[in-house]
Amino acid sequence: MSKSNQAHSQEYVRFGISQRLEHGIFLVSFSLLGFTGLIQKFAESPISLFFIELMGGVETTRIIHHWSAIVMMLVSVYHVLVLLYKILVLRVPWTMMPWLDDLKHVLQDVAYYLGIRKQRAQYGHFTYAEKAEYLAVVWGTVLMGATGFMMWNPISTARFLPGEFIPAAKAAHGAEAILAVLAILLWHFYHVHLKTFNKSMFTGKLNREQMEHEHPVVLQQIESGAGPKPIPAETLKKRQMIYYPLAAVILVSFSFGLYAFIGYENTSITTVPRGETVEVYVRVTPVPRPTATMAPSPTPGAGVSSNSWDGSFEGLFRNRCSTCHGTTKVGGLTLAKYKDALAGGKTGPGIVPGEADKSVLVQVQQQGGHPGQLTEEELQSVIDWINAGAPEK
Repeated sequence: MSKSNQAHSQEYVRFGISQRLEHGIFLVSFSLLGFTGLIQKFAESPISLFFIELMGGVETTRIIHHWSAIVMMLVSVYHVLVLLYKILVLRVPWTMMPWLDDLKHVLQDVAYYLGIRKQRAQYGHFTYAEKAEYLAVVWGTVLMGATGFMMWNPISTARFLPGEFIPAAKAAHGAEAILAVLAILLWHFYHVHLKTFNKSMFTGKLNREQMEHEHPVVLQQIESGAGPKPIPAETLKKRQMIYYPLAAVILVSFSFGLYAFIGYENTSITTVPRGETVEVYVRVTPVPRPTATMAPSPTPGAGVSSNSWDGSFEGLFRNRCSTCHGTTKVGGLTLAKYKDALAGGKTGPGIVPGEADKSVLVQVQQQGGHPGQLTEEELQSVIDWINAGAPEK
């Protein structure tokens, strides 16, 4: 067998099954977070509107985003527990932390790319680029978790911090998301999957040629037999007796924090919170109406007092429906203006003057369970108004 074939056939273990499984779950949760987060951040984009509708609406999109965040938090605490076990019990060197050798490797690589040095730096288990990317993931996860909590629990946040922190958290959350997605697509994918097509995170192994090129120091240690020595059973047990209580404290603290994170408030779970059932608009001075040309006025219900779009229904729809059917045209429908409400969206005209039963707005509301659900009195008032010709003025 030639040296070239031998270099490709001989393989070395790079990642274990638990590391690959952890990476896979983190990859899926991160991808869902990035996707569902960015289409919410740029909700007015036609592409975002398409995917939001495809996923069942902004509420479903938000639920997927939240559950993906929970999965990422679970993977993160698992990673911390495994890392502590390796450091405290197995005494594995913390090779992912940057050291002075990494600065030396940077300078050596710069000299190599400038043609001053003939050979690249001799990397250990992780290169300085991999270490920088790892620390970026740690920093990004902490930042996204903190800002995500502020947006998920704005009332609680405002109890302890100035209200300006909430929009600041939203800005930081969105900017960090864009940075993270671009870093994965432009940096990670290129250097790991396109430049060298490194499959070790999926197969768990590297061949000899790859080890010589990317991790020559580790290859030398393996071939010289300088790997980790077995730990005596008694020593291992003593270290575990220290680790397990620490791990239990971390798990209890994390469980409490996760419960507080997702259950402390319910403000951001419902897209449109229930509005107050009070009169939206009341005219102080009666406006005379020519009875010969006007349709009979319906009996106003609770929350509606004037039988016209300008009088009260514009305010009612703004209060109940503006999150999904204001600037953001979910289903192609916006209720921001009278003519837009008449035109409707993709499923048909929102309001058909004189025919409430043919108005999509009424049909959807009568089904119940809508995020911007009207009360029975308000819905009846809308039906009466539409049947009376749905006057604008």
